[in-house]
Amino acid sequence: MIKLTNVLVPTDFGEASDAALLYGRSLARLFGANLHLLHVTDNTFLRPIASDPLALKAAAYRHLHSRLTAFDREELHARAVVEVSDEPAKTIVEYAQSFPIDLIVMGTHGRQGAAHILMGSVAERVVRTAPCPTLTVRHPQREFVVSDLSLAQAATQV
Repeated sequence: MIKLTNVLVPTDFGEASDAALLYGRSLARLFGANLHLLHVTDNTFLRPIASDPLALKAAAYRHLHSRLTAFDREELHARAVVEVSDEPAKTIVEYAQSFPIDLIVMGTHGRQGAAHILMGSVAERVVRTAPCPTLTVRHPQREFVVSDLSLAQAATQV
């Protein structure tokens, strides 16, 4: 039998990451696992930026916490973490190794061709180097997981 104790959902706050959170939350609920939500923000040390790095990190925490529900916090013991790094994929893998994470669920943009060559893929690097299985979720995609809101709306229409 498969046992999941810790599920990690890295997020860049995009639609694909939101879809991955839906899957990660559902899997954590199904297996009674802890949910970890991680955002890796750019390292701005020695780079000219228009705003305060601490304010940027605080904003990232607010964004993470706004994505967590009361159920996430109470039942899934959700943990919101912001890391600062120049290498998001490496930071995600190191986080997975340190906790230990049993499953990473992350969004992917599904870039191909020249865009993939130029931009690279954080998800691809995580899949290749992660210490545990990684489920990638592309948005839009067929929804196999139904959100709690959709379930509630369907129940009232019956």
